[in-house]
Amino acid sequence: MSSSGQPQFRYTQTPSKVLHLRNLPWECTEEELVELCKPFGKIVNTKCNVGANRNQAFVEFVDLNQAISMVSYYASSSEPAQVRGKTVYIQYSNRQEIVNNKSSGDVAGNVLLVTIEGVEAGDVSIDVIHLVFSAFGFVHKIATFEKAAGFQALIQFTDAETASSARNALDGRSIPKYLLPEHVTSCHLRISYSAHTDLNIKFQSHRSRDYTNPYLPVNPSAIEGSLQPVVGPDGKKKEPESNVLLASIENMQYAVTVDVLHTVFSAFGNVQKIAIFEKNGGMQALIQYPDVTTAAVAKEALEGHCIYDGGYCKLHLSYSRHTDLNVKAHSDKSRDYTIPDTGILAVPQAPVSAATSAGWPSVPQAAPAYGTQAITEGQLTTWEPNMHGVQPGYPPAPGRYQGPSYVSSSVPPYLSGPASTTSVEMLHAHHQMLSYENQPGSFPSGVPPFGQPPKY
Repeated sequence: MSSSGQPQFRYTQTPSKVLHLRNLPWECTEEELVELCKPFGKIVNTKCNVGANRNQAFVEFVDLNQAISMVSYYASSSEPAQVRGKTVYIQYSNRQEIVNNKSSGDVAGNVLLVTIEGVEAGDVSIDVIHLVFSAFGFVHKIATFEKAAGFQALIQFTDAETASSARNALDGRSIPKYLLPEHVTSCHLRISYSAHTDLNIKFQSHRSRDYTNPYLPVNPSAIEGSLQPVVGPDGKKKEPESNVLLASIENMQYAVTVDVLHTVFSAFGNVQKIAIFEKNGGMQALIQYPDVTTAAVAKEALEGHCIYDGGYCKLHLSYSRHTDLNVKAHSDKSRDYTIPDTGILAVPQAPVSAATSAGWPSVPQAAPAYGTQAITEGQLTTWEPNMHGVQPGYPPAPGRYQGPSYVSSSVPPYLSGPASTTSVEMLHAHHQMLSYENQPGSFPSGVPPFGQPPKY
């Protein structure tokens, strides 16, 4: 019995590899169902948001014993199955398999849905798929993706007759072994008809291909070969490298801005762009370096390190599929360091009329607002990757007097006559007085040091 008094399981039904789940949260996703069920076995198909209240679903295991294992576990467990904190009621389904909602899979069409069993995404390239299926007719388009059933592909032929001949010949067969990586031991094709009739391919990439449109743009972040998995000497698949790192930040107790990340990651090389965003309730960031080598060094050094002492803001790094970030905004969430940061600290100058400027020497530029100069790289607080972190409150503020600034709004009226040596010297002296804040520890005329009364 569950905590609400409703029986969580029904034993009167015949066991099936398809389970019926009830009392799910509103619009429960396929990923949430797979996360709940994957400890007990492989899920090959799902059907979500079933029923009038869209709070029911079906999941199909690859094997009957896996479904029985899940039912038996939660029947004897004191903790019920839960999704988003809601108790989920589980029972065997009357059906023995899940039929696709969009198509019965038996109605012939010109687009095939191919599930490639025994492989992961990247083990079978799109060129291999094209080579296998083009033996039966002209292949118009291919789109590959990953679902709960595994690595799948949609293959569009000219007509249903050509698609039917390919399905009849290849369903249940294996891709020739010489076309597969060495670590792939078996590979089987499970083919059905799709409800699609014309695939919408936007880019030519390692994931999708349109063989009818040679002018379709190539996706720069997914060029064939640049992101294909590489097998190491141990036979295990290596993560494809990239010049852009994806950083996931755990235990966010302190704010992490673009400036903080730039200080951390620029210790290993020039950081070109940074973009911060939220995903799945956590904070992530993309950091772009000029090349893969610099990104690889930063990834190896920073993986698992904490930005702040006490285990706060822990970094988990992986390579991104992006190669060039499209950063439009200049804020605490995104920054493009390849664009000069001009016009942010400088005080705008008053326009000078043509009559006044004629024959007049170049006027020195007014001091920056609040007396701050452009901070050079040597003045920035460096972050040592060998340290466990930095103290909360990082980065430290510059140790300068933060008083009001005294900035001349325009050229004094008594200098409006013809230029003379004395007038120019007075103007230079006037602007030098305005740069008192550029020296650390200095104070403007008439402003006493901290803790002392003013002089009259």
